[in-house]
Amino acid sequence: MVEQHLPPVIAIDGPSASGKGTVAQLVARELGFHYLDSGALYRLVALAALEAGINLEEESRISDIALNLNVKFNEGVWLNQKEVTAAIRDEKISAAASRVAALPRVRQALLARQQAFRRPPGLVADGRDMGSVVFPDAVLKIFLTATPEARAERRYKQLMEKGMSANMDALLQDIRDRDARDSARAVAPLQKCAEAVCLDTTALTVEAAVAEVVARYRQALRAP
Repeated sequence: MVEQHLPPVIAIDGPSASGKGTVAQLVARELGFHYLDSGALYRLVALAALEAGINLEEESRISDIALNLNVKFNEGVWLNQKEVTAAIRDEKISAAASRVAALPRVRQALLARQQAFRRPPGLVADGRDMGSVVFPDAVLKIFLTATPEARAERRYKQLMEKGMSANMDALLQDIRDRDARDSARAVAPLQKCAEAVCLDTTALTVEAAVAEVVARYRQALRAP
């Protein structure tokens, strides 16, 4: 149960390219809630570490970066007063973020920053551990998934629309590798909470997925 003085949270977790970011943003817009893209924080840490020439295995130095991250979300994403909205979506940064996210001290360093996004009237948060670790008292927990093939196809279309080169086989292998890495990490692994609703978007439109989440949220509010 959510304490009365805390704004409600909808936690949407799921594997890479499952569509959770798009769905979460649209749900937030429909409800007038704030939105947290937790993955962007790990991407920013990875980008900052690579730009500083830090090895991605140096947990202490990378956790220091996470603690002191100078970032703003204001009509885009800004790191150290430089816009990096597109840069953090690069596949190289995506892969680096998955490695950085496996470091326990980095996850701990970002926990309070993520929780600070919880402001009235409410928050929609997407990631890998929003319902299990960051917002365990979320009023609604959704686990959004799709087949690896469907997710690879979506990622391929996204990259092509941005004018970036992509290889379907490589994308599919990368998604499978990241699923295995995210699920096997020791701290906050990718997993479906027992109380989370599983929503498979393989054959769903974005609009249908958004409608399902909004309907379940309104149903949760009516529950005793």
